Amino acid sequence: MTEGSISRKIILFAIPLFLGNLFQQLYNTADSLIVGNFLGSNALAAVSSSGNLIFLMVGFINGIAMGAGVVVARYYGAKIKDCLHKAIHTTVAFGLVAGVVLTVMGMFLAPKILVLMGTPDDVIDLAVLYLRIYFLGMPFILLYDFCSSILRSTGDSRRPLYALIAAGVINTGLNLILVIAFHLGVSGVAIATVVSNIVSSGILIYILLHEDDPIRLEPKALAISWHELKKILVIGVPAGLQGMVFSIANVCIQSTINSFGSDAVAGSAASLNFEYFSYFVVNAFAQTTVTFTSQNYGVRKTKRMDKILIDCMIFSLIFCGLLSSVFILGRGFFLHLYSNDPKVLTFAVQRLLIATALELLTSTYEISGGAMRGLGHSLSPALITVFGSCVLRLI
Repeated sequence: MTEGSISRKIILFAIPLFLGNLFQQLYNTADSLIVGNFLGSNALAAVSSSGNLIFLMVGFINGIAMGAGVVVARYYGAKIKDCLHKAIHTTVAFGLVAGVVLTVMGMFLAPKILVLMGTPDDVIDLAVLYLRIYFLGMPFILLYDFCSSILRSTGDSRRPLYALIAAGVINTGLNLILVIAFHLGVSGVAIATVVSNIVSSGILIYILLHEDDPIRLEPKALAISWHELKKILVIGVPAGLQGMVFSIANVCIQSTINSFGSDAVAGSAASLNFEYFSYFVVNAFAQTTVTFTSQNYGVRKTKRMDKILIDCMIFSLIFCGLLSSVFILGRGFFLHLYSNDPKVLTFAVQRLLIATALELLTSTYEISGGAMRGLGHSLSPALITVFGSCVLRLI
């Protein structure tokens, strides 16, 4: 990342990131498609109403994973092997601990938060069941996030993608088997997701265990270095808090959507999937900006960092705009994949035409914020995003 053509390397690095986000969303998309077509709108509403709560729980840890990626990339670019070894083992150890904590919290708090969100009475029992099973897989979700952050920070965005593809295929297959053949309903969908998370994290752990020094994972060396954890948290905590606040804003908005009934919940959920797909383009280039900037900052190549920011911004605006246009123009086809209910589709079209059409604008703060985080400045972009995308949005 510190030598050669920047534009070409940005594209080659960002494509697996986009596809990785796509396959990760495939878990939820497969859930929605199968639930909506085989279990009905109530079950779809139950699964979709759990989404924002899940993002709330994992949003903070995802920020920490990004902070870990910045630290690892900086050490890797500067070739400081001892610090790199400590940062990697601190990242994995912290991920294990955080995963267990989130599992416990999710099991106990999920029902109470769903009630506070105003989840409709006809879906709340199914939503609680889905969430409790889902949170059993939280340690594996975090292990994947942290291990993939390590690999991507060293320039490897492909093998995390391969792990997600394998897990996505397993998730979809198990969904069909457990829901259609064994009639397990919403619980079958959640079980399939947990199993797929175990597979994806297991693949990356195996890869890191067999890597060459200094990035090889050694189980006996797993420990938290408080010096390295502090560096990770300085960058990761503001980003994590931003993710949490954004999720809280989503929870508040979801509560309002819930007040319109299960048709509105299901329609919003169907359209939201396409918002995610468009945003994944922006997120891929934002992650690319962070990693490329971090490595070049490690060797103090400032002019190269300017070029990284400009290229990533242009690519993000163009490709996100193109993908959003495809979904808007083909909305009749895409939305019918989720539901054929006219009432559900009315709500879905409203959200798609308004929100997805302007999704490319998220590039302006995500890419510039990614560049700042790559430099180690995480608080300013977090505060700006929280105010603009959360506080102002709620007002």
